[in-house]
Amino acid sequence: MTAIRIDGNVLAAKVRDRIAAEVSALKARGVTPGLAVVLVGEDAASQVYVRNKVAACAKVGMHSVMHKLPAATTEAELLALIDSLNRDATIHGILVQLPLPKHIAEKKVLEAVAAHKDVDGFHAENVGALMIGEPRFVSCTPAGCMEMLRDIGMTDLRGKHAVVVGRSNIVGKPMAMLLLHANATVTICHSGTKDLAAQCRQADILVAAVGRPRFIKADMVKPGAVVIDVGINRLPESEGGKLVGDVDFDAVNEVAGYLTPVPGGVGPMTITMLLQNTLVAANRA
Repeated sequence: MTAIRIDGNVLAAKVRDRIAAEVSALKARGVTPGLAVVLVGEDAASQVYVRNKVAACAKVGMHSVMHKLPAATTEAELLALIDSLNRDATIHGILVQLPLPKHIAEKKVLEAVAAHKDVDGFHAENVGALMIGEPRFVSCTPAGCMEMLRDIGMTDLRGKHAVVVGRSNIVGKPMAMLLLHANATVTICHSGTKDLAAQCRQADILVAAVGRPRFIKADMVKPGAVVIDVGINRLPESEGGKLVGDVDFDAVNEVAGYLTPVPGGVGPMTITMLLQNTLVAANRA
């Protein structure tokens, strides 16, 4: 058996077409959705992500502003910028690109973003709303994963066992909550889980978000399972230097029923859900 590939590029294009149509309708009413992206420092990967996000905004007709700050920017200066963006009526969403320089308190900065402009879904108010089943803004990567499941017909997950490998605030925890709200029975696994392979083999839906290249092997996957690979890891030059996921793609491809590739899987959907959240924020405003 060879897994059916869940193509994130194809799905993202379809969703972005819908977003572009809704943005056009909103602009006809005099409102242009606006996103502010804040980048502190010279992290190479972050610069690529930010450019992609700004370009994606332009393609769907949104207004975007990039604030690129030097690594020496103080926490007070960053908080002052966020305060001004909170008060800017032309900006509906604010995204602070992570990671931040070590001298800046990440939690303090994320909490400074107004909850109604927190299109990353990181503010405590939005995390709490997700926990009680009344989500406002959901972290973009888990939201993109759920969109992929819906696209293959998995809407009500009643009776399905979902296993999430990883417990980060950005992916693992919100992913588990979204699956739970979709009626799945959910297990969260992490570095302290005993017999991880046995836990993974129980999964009808397996989400890998552990940040370790090719960590999920074929013998950890239930035949026919849906496998969502959130990982993005660059191999050392001695191994070709290419991007790979947390799943051993070639091996798992022969076991799973559905499988997301890396690249071209969850990544495009993450940026797409950022656009979706910005559109929601503009509509609410």
